[in-house]
Amino acid sequence: MVKNLYVGNLPFQTTAEDLREAFSEFGTVTRTQIISDRETNRSRGFGFVEMSDGAEAAVDGLNGKTFQGRTLTVNEARPREDRPRGGGGGGGGGGGYRY
Repeated sequence: MVKNLYVGNLPFQTTAEDLREAFSEFGTVTRTQIISDRETNRSRGFGFVEMSDGAEAAVDGLNGKTFQGRTLTVNEARPREDRPRGGGGGGGGGGGYRY
């Protein structure tokens, strides 16, 4: 089963390939993504790693550990919460379904 991991407190120069290399020591990495700011295209300091196996070992092995000079936060990613969208005269908001 594929698991998606959140990786926080990343140095701004970290690349998706850096994440792949670090996490592949624990299992099979199927996808990596660094989240960047829409306007500046600069890293926002967090990303996601999708693993088909070894995710628990990666969390245990990397959470709280130093990576490129910073202490990582690594845990299983949670679904994104709905949040109100800007604009207009109040109300309306997010769209989508809530379960």
